[in-house]
Amino acid sequence: MEILSKLPATPGKIIAVHVAFESRAAQRGRRPKQPSYFMKATSSLADSGQVVRPAGCELLAFEGEIALIIGREGKNIPLDQAWDYVTAVTASNDLGIYDYRAQDKGSNTRSKSRDGYTPVGPELIDAREVAPDQLRIRTWVNGELAQEGTTSEEDLIFPLPQFVADLSQHMTLYPGDIILTGTPAGSTVVQPGDVMEIEVDGNGQSSGKLRTEVVEGPGDFDESVGMLPKVDDKQREDAYGSREAAGLSDGLSESLKAKLEATPTAGLSAQLRSRGLNQVVIEGVYPQTPGTKMVGVAKTLRFVPGREDLFKSHGGGYNTQKRAFDALKPGEVLVIEARQEPGSGTLGDVLAIRAKDLGAAGIVTDGGVRDYAAVQEVGLPVFTQGAHPAVLGRKHVPWDMDLPIACGNATVVPGDVIVGDDDGVIVIPRDIVEEVVDAAIKKEHQDEWVAERVAEGNPVGGLFPPTGEWKQQWEEYLKQNPVPDYGSSRAE
Repeated sequence: MEILSKLPATPGKIIAVHVAFESRAAQRGRRPKQPSYFMKATSSLADSGQVVRPAGCELLAFEGEIALIIGREGKNIPLDQAWDYVTAVTASNDLGIYDYRAQDKGSNTRSKSRDGYTPVGPELIDAREVAPDQLRIRTWVNGELAQEGTTSEEDLIFPLPQFVADLSQHMTLYPGDIILTGTPAGSTVVQPGDVMEIEVDGNGQSSGKLRTEVVEGPGDFDESVGMLPKVDDKQREDAYGSREAAGLSDGLSESLKAKLEATPTAGLSAQLRSRGLNQVVIEGVYPQTPGTKMVGVAKTLRFVPGREDLFKSHGGGYNTQKRAFDALKPGEVLVIEARQEPGSGTLGDVLAIRAKDLGAAGIVTDGGVRDYAAVQEVGLPVFTQGAHPAVLGRKHVPWDMDLPIACGNATVVPGDVIVGDDDGVIVIPRDIVEEVVDAAIKKEHQDEWVAERVAEGNPVGGLFPPTGEWKQQWEEYLKQNPVPDYGSSRAE
């Protein structure tokens, strides 16, 4: 490998910074207060050349980064001396497969440490010839500029020497060690045939262009020894940089919606509880029409306690309540915080008609509904505490929308997934909805089998859940009767 001949020593470790550029932090919606890191295997090191996207994977993403090459051994290095321990800088590509990101749970071991997933080079820039705050990184994909950032105070959250000083507090840095210093906004998914070129320059010096071409290769993943790659809309959003870039709407894919519609809230609630989430039930609300199933994405509206002067300024005209209903999109569920106060209507038939016409998936209110029978006739799923004839101003003032609210003692954030049936309504965080519903479907499949055995007259001991001989019988049944397949979860 040509790059190894240019380094002061064979790298003992490659350390990568999670988020370092202001533009990347803005894109992700979170700005770190201190640097955080992950390790990459030294066997992932590569020169310019080809990188393999394994068959069965779809989310290979690039990240153009400035690589710092450590030139001498250091431990507990003072910040003002840290740059003296850097012998060179160059270009790097922190490649990763987001298909394995969720399974890695933050370690990035499988997603970013595959062979060839850390191309570096081609030339080294002497660190003595450049200032740490005067470098530039650029990435091109198929000849078009995709990323650009500098190491100035305006672009970087942390100065480059800080990474050296910080890491040396926890481990000895040795000659040849490589620190990848984060990527600016613009990282996205690449496909077989795409070519990435990355260059670092400063003070008239250049790393040259690090060139990497994506090729398709075999998957060779064996489920008997480890997890298989798997993607969901959350990983697609992160890999592409945004929901829009990933081609995702604000709604749910048809296959994911089908899964949720087929799964009772009781099963989903049990899976949320197993993940430590207990406060996910919107208490005290039930469907106007028994047998109703509702699935959608949360849009929120908040009422504050009634006060005459505030109702004069906020209750009349084109108020927040009316704006929230007019702003509904197909597939959204309007969730209304009414302080669990049933003594006033929070919507009536006109607003229900408007929501139905806009394609809303339903309405949830922990208050009352006026025009109750007329609202029911509209045919829109509505979950409420019940009927009340009083108009809005009796108990509530419509105040704001599209923000986290408390409905029925549950926090609801815009974008959460809302599911309702005869048992009530639950709230599922968007980033875990697919794993929750998949697990719930699997458990429901088992429970149906158990119910059949109990109906045959068998005791529940050792059967619910299956253990011992019952477990063997279940596993044999599962081979012949696999978990129902609702299709791919890819956004449609």
